[in-house]
Parts: sequence; C-alpha cells; structure tokens
Amino acid sequence: MPVTVRLLLPCLIAALVGCVAGRGNETPPRTAAMTRFADITETRFTAPERYADAVAAAATPAPAPAVPDVDGVRIGTFAGYPAVLVETAQARAAIALHGGHLLSYVPAGGEDVLWLSPRLADVPAAIRGGVPVIWPYFGRQGQTDDVPSHGFVRTVRWQLLEATRDVDGGVALTLAPPTFAGLGLELRMHLRIGTTLEQSLVTRNTGDAPVAFTQALHTYFRVSDVAGVRVEGLDGLDFLDKNDGYAVHTQRGAWVLDDDRDPGRSDYIYVDAGGRYRLDDPGLDRRIELTTSGSRSLVVWNPGEASAERSGDMNAGAWRGFLCLEAANAGRDVVRLAPGQRHTLTQHVRVHARD
Repeated sequence: MPVTVRLLLPCLIAALVGCVAGRGNETPPRTAAMTRFADITETRFTAPERYADAVAAAATPAPAPAVPDVDGVRIGTFAGYPAVLVETAQARAAIALHGGHLLSYVPAGGEDVLWLSPRLADVPAAIRGGVPVIWPYFGRQGQTDDVPSHGFVRTVRWQLLEATRDVDGGVALTLAPPTFAGLGLELRMHLRIGTTLEQSLVTRNTGDAPVAFTQALHTYFRVSDVAGVRVEGLDGLDFLDKNDGYAVHTQRGAWVLDDDRDPGRSDYIYVDAGGRYRLDDPGLDRRIELTTSGSRSLVVWNPGEASAERSGDMNAGAWRGFLCLEAANAGRDVVRLAPGQRHTLTQHVRVHARD
C-alpha cells in the first residue's frame, strides 16, 4: 500500500497523537504551543502489504541463520531470544533477531550499559528494554489507530547481512528488517561493538515520491536508581511534556526525576537539542556519554511508579532501574527524503568512571 504523507491541521496535541476528524478547527488549549509548531509536517502510514504475515512469521521457529566466519561473532540465544552474540577483548553484546533489538552491551571490565526487563512478553510482542528500533514513526505521531505504536520493525524478524572485524579489534554488523512492498522506505542498521558503542539507522527512499518520517533509538540505560541520576547537556532547552498535553517548558539545570514542576516521572521531547549529553550515575560510579547525529530531538522517558504498575512487562519497582535517553526525530523534527535520498541517525555511547 502506498505511504500517504499529509500536512496536518495546526494542532500540536492532535499532531503528536493522531488528529481526529472534525477537531482541526477547535481552539487548542495552549495557543502559544500551537503557534510555535503549527508548521509541523506529519507522516501518516498505512500498514504495508504482508506486514501482518511478517509479524506472524516472527512467532514461528525459523532455521538457524548462517554463522558468520568472523572471530568473536556467533549465533546463539540471549534472554531466550535467538541473537547475534559478540564477544571480544573490548566488549560483549547481544542483538536479538526479533526486532533487530540490541539487548546488551558490556564494555570490558564494566557492567551492562543497557537495562532489560525481567518480565518479557512472548514473541512476537515487542521487547521491553535494550534499544528498540522505532521506525518509520515515533509513538503515534501523525498516525491512526490502524497501525501499531512505534512503527513496523519492532515485532518482525530481522536478518544479519554482514559482520566484519576491524583492525583495532572491534566488530561491525549490518542488520535489516524485511523490505515491505509499497512502503517506499528501506532500513539498514549498522552497529559497531568496541570500547564504545556506535549504532546507526540508515533510511533510504526507494519510491518515486517524497516521504516524511520520524524515528528513534529508544535506549534503556541501566541505572542504579533513576531518582539518583542526572542528565547534563539539556540546560536551557525547550521541551514538550506529554503528561502536560505537550505544553512547552524550558529546562533549568540538569534533568532530574524529581523535578519541582512534575516530580517522579518524565516523558519529554527536547527540541533543537545539541546532540551531546551525559548521564551521571553516582550509584554505579559511572558517567555515560551519549553523542547523537542526524537528530535534533532527545526524548527523556521514565514512566514513574504509577504508570509502571499498570504495565504488564515490568516487575514491581523495575522502573527505578532505567532511564531512556532516545536519539530521535520526533515532534517538529521530521525527516523528509526525496526519491533516492538517504538519512542516517546515529548514537555513540561511551562509558567513563566518575571523577
């Protein structure tokens, strides 16, 4: 089915959650936010042909993929999922073939950078934790209820296309989801596992018409206690607060969970972000440096206690063990590609001991 890209009516809240017929002419509750983001161009997708078949296929056993002839790379299982396993002197990592989902990254001598829920749903449900690949739309931005939240690639089986060993001992991988006829977009994910982690989403417009899309690398960073960490690099940035109807606020100082305005939870989209952030975690005695490119947005998310208790894939108190920092194109940060054009979203993760 073709992808339909529409310019939605100037309603920020409806644009982010999907406009409802007849609401375009209503007076929005926050006119300043509406005026600022009235020119957002949203994407609206229909489920591609054979998408449902691909989801169903992900739930059935598949022949073991070919084992790449690369030192330190093998096919095995991790947390019950068939996965590409990387183990070198520099780091260990696991990438589930279900959803192309990075499950674990452990630098040599350190602890896992990523959080994975102890309560995982059965395939083909999406995996909670690690780094979900959100594509070709973020959340339900611009979408109807006819498509799943966060896109089409989290619940299908991916393929390992290439694995190589770098001269410095790191491992480079390329994976891809199924190519859906009529979608007009093709996705490749590149990973480099070494003393640092580099992860990129490369999107190509394979159709004959311009396409606009949103996306994210929805990284769950493992923390000692989310109430005791801080995120630097956000001071002075404006953000949209989903829990406040996407009203615009300005960050003052570092991000902390117990913000005076709305303590104990966070669902913020920071706009015009600089691409360099630091997650300071005294409890684990480490700082995680996150650098992004191809993105002008950062999503900072933790559901807090009340929302986490309503989730079926978190144990009690599990929400305290992670903070999501998501390299994203979301909100007004929409990617537009002409036929044949490519876009690359990259995150680079480095772990340091605290000074």
